Amino acid sequence: MVFKLTVGLLALALSVSAASIKRVACPDGKHTATNAACCVFFSLADELQTNKFDSQCAEDAHEALRLTFHDAIGFSKTGGPSQGGGADGSVILFETIELMDPANNGIDDAIDNLKPLLETFDVTAGDLVQFAGAVAVSNCPGAPRLQFLAGRPNATVPAALGLVPKPEDNVNKIFARMGDAGFSPTDLVHLLVSHTVARSDTLIDNRQAVPFDTTPFTFDTQVFLEVLLKGNETLPPASGEADAQVPNPLAVQGAMRLQSDFAIAHDSQTACAWQEMINNQQLMMNNFQQAMAKLAVTGHDASKLIDCSEAVPIPQPAVKKAATFPAGTGPKLVQQSCPQPFPVLKTDPGAPTTIPECIDGDTNLNDCPS
Repeated sequence: MVFKLTVGLLALALSVSAASIKRVACPDGKHTATNAACCVFFSLADELQTNKFDSQCAEDAHEALRLTFHDAIGFSKTGGPSQGGGADGSVILFETIELMDPANNGIDDAIDNLKPLLETFDVTAGDLVQFAGAVAVSNCPGAPRLQFLAGRPNATVPAALGLVPKPEDNVNKIFARMGDAGFSPTDLVHLLVSHTVARSDTLIDNRQAVPFDTTPFTFDTQVFLEVLLKGNETLPPASGEADAQVPNPLAVQGAMRLQSDFAIAHDSQTACAWQEMINNQQLMMNNFQQAMAKLAVTGHDASKLIDCSEAVPIPQPAVKKAATFPAGTGPKLVQQSCPQPFPVLKTDPGAPTTIPECIDGDTNLNDCPS
């Protein structure tokens, strides 16, 4: 009797506590928020989805997600504040300087797409970059809902050139650079989950929107499988990027593979972290969510920021398709470096997988079929 009474009182207390949390009516008349400071982000999300991303996991969304990394990684523990403030929007506020870094080649499209929003929404550049990335990835089926904390001050200095790793860099150089920014090799693998929806406009001459796996519009684990497939074909290198591509059995079908992804997938420090996500959607989602939460506050004290995660749209549900070897490949092509058992996967039937190219890099998914 005493136990039942105690449980009942506890339930009542929790109910009263939840009911006492009052939401703030936002000025747009459409939303409410737990904190008035979050209202602007509900309106910003509406604008991004309607006029920037078309609520699609397409090129503009991919580029916005990429920008979150290129902005935040401009931070050095050893170099200090003069090297950059991390996730502070410097990539927008000092774009002329930061675009001089060859590793930032191609991010100008995302900057051009997002920068005008600073004139119509009362947000800082750092908040805009990280929030836009969180909204963007919510359009990709299978993505986790990312945390978003608001209140980053605007950058006062540009990030130093050379802080963004390049795909042709030696793997130890990449690990050292990420370590200087506060990220372990495993953290890096978890950040590279973004490559499941990544594409390149710059690494191959005369080709835009070249995907890194055969399902570039779906947030799934295929990229972790396909990077491990052995092949003899290579894509023609872009000017000055002769080492950026490595043999890839899917090359002739339209995909490419970064040298850095290949090296990280086989390094002894990261091979198992890479392999364990193959066909484990929930693990991949959790890893990415946690890594992005860390990336998004690089250079900031998270305790001084305001949690506005509620403004991030609920992501599209996963397609619930197991990872498979693309048609024309199979388990014999696997190059395994992790000593753990490799997952047993089926092979797609039919002719070798072909990945259609977007028309002139168009963001309309009707021109970029998955």
